[in-house]
Amino acid sequence: MAHKKGQGSVKNGRDSLPKRRGIKTYGGQAVTTGSILVVQCGTKYAPGRYVRRAKNDNLFALTDGTVYFDQNGKRVNVQPAEPSTAIG
Repeated sequence: MAHKKGQGSVKNGRDSLPKRRGIKTYGGQAVTTGSILVVQCGTKYAPGRYVRRAKNDNLFALTDGTVYFDQNGKRVNVQPAEPSTAIG
């Protein structure tokens, strides 16, 4: 009987690819409607004003504007952009 395992029978040696979760748009950055703000598992970050939670818990913007955080960085909000009043 062999005392060493053969090359093809190793149970280790596999690793999963990184999922690249986290904040995708930081405070002060401009976003458009539908932009993904946070990729997360569970609800590490909560949706605030003009932000909704997708079925996979990602957060996305409901309107164009600027991102800001409150509640010690745990709630993500979007400050709507001022409508353009330029005539021309």
